[in-house]
Amino acid sequence: MGILDRVLGRSAPEHRFTPASPAPAAVLDGYQTLEVVGESHYQDALWHLAGGRCSERVRCDVRAVLAHEPANLHDSNAIEVTIDGHRVGYLSREDAIVYLPGLQRLTQEHGGPIALQGQIVGGGERLDGIGMLGVFLDHDPADFGLRTHHVAHIGELRTGFSQALATDLEDDSYDLSWASELSGNAQPSDIAVLRRLLDAETDPIDRHFMFLDLQKCLYRSRDAFASALEEFDAACHQHDSEMDTIRSALYEKFGCVPVIEMYRQAAIRCQKARDWPTMRSWIERGLSVYGSDAARPEAVADLEKRLAYADSKIAAASRPRAATRPVVTQGEVEILLCVGCGAEFRRVRTRGRKPHRCPECRAAA
Repeated sequence: MGILDRVLGRSAPEHRFTPASPAPAAVLDGYQTLEVVGESHYQDALWHLAGGRCSERVRCDVRAVLAHEPANLHDSNAIEVTIDGHRVGYLSREDAIVYLPGLQRLTQEHGGPIALQGQIVGGGERLDGIGMLGVFLDHDPADFGLRTHHVAHIGELRTGFSQALATDLEDDSYDLSWASELSGNAQPSDIAVLRRLLDAETDPIDRHFMFLDLQKCLYRSRDAFASALEEFDAACHQHDSEMDTIRSALYEKFGCVPVIEMYRQAAIRCQKARDWPTMRSWIERGLSVYGSDAARPEAVADLEKRLAYADSKIAAASRPRAATRPVVTQGEVEILLCVGCGAEFRRVRTRGRKPHRCPECRAAA
């Protein structure tokens, strides 16, 4: 306000502050899967976003925003995932560490939030009720400064089934729709279904996951029928006989080798039976399959630890046992010959050095 305005009592024009509208999210795309974790805490929001709870299987396209949450009390690197303003989960703790630098750079470059295309999937009727919903995001790891195939391998990729299921429609090399024929709880009734599926299926990825489910069902049925463990062993051997082809397909799909529970479980079976050489063979085979491409280093570390244990047992069994002393029966009497008088004398057998003289000669000495 100028001097004349103050003298004449004129008021200054009112200037209202209008907050700037939030910058629209920059939407990135890609063909690699990034998994969201913690969705079990946000099922109400996910069902709302999917159009309401229903008994049918759900798959709907969404656009999810990634945002760093530095004030998170549990993890200062936390990356929150929201859809239409609803929090639906987070990136895993391990993935947040890897993706955060790239996310911060992208946010600065685009001058606003970063979003990814994705899907809400899940639901469907199960024996224990309606299945839960999950979120999978599509992205190009190179956008975040990461190598190709660097998906949730560091944190959340285990067997790879969830990721393969999320990208089933886009990948025509396999078809996991057969999973809907199973109970979802590894019941004995699933065994016949899986055997029928394996008789007809030729795709290595489908066969791999069918074998894993079959092994799980058989092992859980070990108290239900006597031959379950023998059939489990046979399924493991058949699965392993196809592993060279399966491994190639898994690596092409994920860029690494997911966790293959069969090798660990087979080793445990041998450990319980104290069959150390066979245990060692299964572990060495598992380590060979993983090579340097394991998605989970801890899976390799677990096998290496079990290998050291088996080796120690094999080494102990190969060492000659020390000669054992004869057990002396309490109260057994032995006859000895005195070197002094030449007479025989008796005594109760005990441990230690034998006397050379009879009691009379010892007393005289």
